[in-house]
Amino acid sequence: MDHRLLEIVACPLCNGKLYFNTIKQELICKPDGLAFPVRNGIPILLELEARNLSIEEIHP
Repeated sequence: MDHRLLEIVACPLCNGKLYFNTIKQELICKPDGLAFPVRNGIPILLELEARNLSIEEIHP
């Protein structure tokens, strides 16, 4: 994922900062507890496409 894109992209729900998980290819929003997929380098920032994070993923 391009670091310049990561600097400007925000959570579509809370407008907070997203963190990129390189292993799972997801953008993480810890306040909302959601992980948005990145497919072919394109973030899919739709709430319906996001998965809920487990408690362990939010608070490691």
